Amino acid sequence: MRVYRLEPLDTDAIGAIVDRALADPERGLDGRVRLTDEGRVTLLDLSGGDARQALNTLQSAAVTAGDSEIGPEAVAEAAQQRLLAYDRVGDQHYEATSAFIKSMRGNDPDAALYWLASMVAAGEDPTFIARRIVIAASEDVGNADPRALQLAVAAMQATEMIGLPEAQYALAQAASYVASAPKSNRAGAAYFAALAEVEEHGRLPVPLHLRPSSHRRLAREQGYGRGYLYPHDYADADVDQEYLPDALVGRVFYEPSEEGLELKIGERLARLRRQRLEARRAGGDPG
Repeated sequence: MRVYRLEPLDTDAIGAIVDRALADPERGLDGRVRLTDEGRVTLLDLSGGDARQALNTLQSAAVTAGDSEIGPEAVAEAAQQRLLAYDRVGDQHYEATSAFIKSMRGNDPDAALYWLASMVAAGEDPTFIARRIVIAASEDVGNADPRALQLAVAAMQATEMIGLPEAQYALAQAASYVASAPKSNRAGAAYFAALAEVEEHGRLPVPLHLRPSSHRRLAREQGYGRGYLYPHDYADADVDQEYLPDALVGRVFYEPSEEGLELKIGERLARLRRQRLEARRAGGDPG
C-alpha cells in the first residue's frame, strides 16, 4: 500500500477556498455574513494549511455571528470550540448523537435542544442532525402524532436548501416538536414482527381473491380476483374479508398504543373488528 503525504496549503489557496465558501449560494454562506480583514488573517493563521479546518471554523463562527460580521474574536472563539469539540467519527460524536436521540425519545425538549446546540457549535454536519430527527419522528413518535414525521422531513429539506446558520431554526423547531410529541413505537414493532414471520416461514401465497384479475385464461380459470369485495361499497368503507395468507388468519401484528392519535386508531380498529365478528355471528351481509 502506498502512503501519500498531504502537504499544507498556502494562505492564498486557503483564502480562495474561504472566499468561495462565503459567496457560494448553494453550499456556502451566500454572502450573508462578512469576514473582516482581521478575522480573515486570524482564520488563515489558525487553519494551519488545512482547508477543512478553515471551513469548519468559518461555519462555527458564522453560526455564532448570525447576520453580523465575523471578526478575529469570533474566529478565535470558534476555533477554540472546535478544539474542545468532538471528531465526527470519534467517541464524543457518537455520545452526543446518542444523548440527542434519547432526549427526544425521553420527552425532554430542553435536553434535546442543548445537545442539538452542542453538535451545531462543534461543527457537526446539519444534514446528519436532521436525519436523526427524521428517524426519531418515525421510530419513537410514529402514529401517536404523524405530523412529527412531516415536520422532521420538512426540516431536513429546509436544512439542505438553506444551510447554516438559518437552518438552526428548522432544526430547533423539529427537535423540540419531536421531543414534546406523544410517543409510540408500535408501528415499527408491528413491522418487525411481520418481517420475522416472513423470515421464519417464507413468503406465503396470496389468497386468490386478492390476486389481480387478468385477461389470461389460466388466471381466470383459477379464480384470480373472484370473490373480492370492494370496501367502499360498504358502511365505514369496511367489509368482512380476509387479507392475510390462510396460514395467518387472525394474526395481529399492529396493536396501537393509547398515546395521541394512536388511541383513536386503536378505537377504530377495535370497532371494525367487533362489527365483522357480529356480521359473522349473524350470518348476514359481510359488511
